[in-house]
Amino acid sequence: MGIPLHSIGKLGGGKPLAFRLIFLLILALGIGLCLLSGGCNRDDEKVVVDFSKTVPAERPGDKSGHDPPLRVAVAAMVSPRETFNLYRQLLEYIGHKSGKKIELVQRKTYAEIDELLGKGQIDLAFICSGPYVCGKEKYGFSLVAVPEIHDSHFYRAYLIVNKDSPFKSLEDLKGHTFAFTDPDSNTGRLVPTYWLEEIKQHPDTFFSKIIYTYSHDNSIMAVARGLVDGAAVDGLIWDYYQAKTPALTSKTRIIKKSQLFGIPPLVASKQLSRETKTQIQQLLFSMHQDPEGRKILAELMIDRFIPPREEWYDSLRGMTQRLER
Repeated sequence: MGIPLHSIGKLGGGKPLAFRLIFLLILALGIGLCLLSGGCNRDDEKVVVDFSKTVPAERPGDKSGHDPPLRVAVAAMVSPRETFNLYRQLLEYIGHKSGKKIELVQRKTYAEIDELLGKGQIDLAFICSGPYVCGKEKYGFSLVAVPEIHDSHFYRAYLIVNKDSPFKSLEDLKGHTFAFTDPDSNTGRLVPTYWLEEIKQHPDTFFSKIIYTYSHDNSIMAVARGLVDGAAVDGLIWDYYQAKTPALTSKTRIIKKSQLFGIPPLVASKQLSRETKTQIQQLLFSMHQDPEGRKILAELMIDRFIPPREEWYDSLRGMTQRLER
């Protein structure tokens, strides 16, 4: 869920954000039909930004110098894009408490973040559960922490349609337009593809047109504005909008929810030192006990960060294995 550097100043809502998202969606609609396949797809477009400057795409992992920065990617957030500034505060908090300079790296797709983690060109990343399951063995990254939200470390996919539409089930969307987020997104693509597999259908023949929005908030907006008939989105993000700014979610209806999956984690590159990883874990696990940290977490609607467990992602592994058959 990357955010272009030039749009940082426009993320607080209002017309600039709306116009940008609508433009992206119209552009995506003009591209045509996006064919999907089961399992873990990959995409090669690359863009990188940090807090203050563009990082050259051909050298994103250059860590020359005596005190190299800790490079952190936010590929899949548990709240909408409008909370970018709060995630910056979260990372600045980590930097202040750890005594390290933090650089935020953004990429368009989840696949690119996985690849950079595997190469050691970024140190830590908030990634989607799908890329975690699909990329763990290939790229060797490890769990660091997971957010606990509403006393739970699980989340669901929501199938949404426009509030005024007649659709009541996934089957009702046959022959209609649909929005996916990222090719590797669990809730934004894998789950609805799995739902279709269960009824012996495939997205490229079931839907009349498919677009990729590359963010869950874009997908919610697409459904709310009637640009597509349906979408699959991260339930955490839909719930965040519903609680904070329900203008868009109030124009949508949830017609199906998935089983529970392990919440999107923070992971570390295999090349990150054990000492640094432990330091980051300790400050995150105690963040909710610190007044400054508690305030940042509250704005993100995160209760606290907790130690992750591998078995929380078993249901997702089972789903991806079936899709890959």
